[in-house]
Formats: sequence, C-alpha cells, structure tokens
Amino acid sequence: MPWWQRLLLTVVAVLAVSLVATLAWQAGFGGRLPGYASGVIGGLAAIPVWEFLRRIRADSDAS
Repeated sequence: MPWWQRLLLTVVAVLAVSLVATLAWQAGFGGRLPGYASGVIGGLAAIPVWEFLRRIRADSDAS
C-alpha cells in the first residue's frame, strides 16, 4: 500500500474518531467537547492506525 493511501486512511480514521468522541461527549455530558480535546483524541488514534497499516504493508511485502 503506497504511503499516500496509508496517510489518507489515517486522516479518515482521525476524523472518524474525533466525530465519535464529540458525539459521545455530547450524549454523556450534554455540552460541547472542546476542539483541542477532540483533536488530541483523534491524534492519539492516528498512532495505532498508522502502525497497523504499516504492518499490513510489511506483511504483504513479505509474501
């Protein structure tokens, strides 16, 4: 998988996790989640997603 596809999937994952975190916060607390908190949560989600996609690439290269 080329790096740009991994980057695109990682960005989509970050946006999805940020959206889910915001919706969960609103459902649980009835207020808005600050933008920086949503960004931190999404950014932390990017690390395992990027590593997972890198591992998939390494596994497919070894085959």
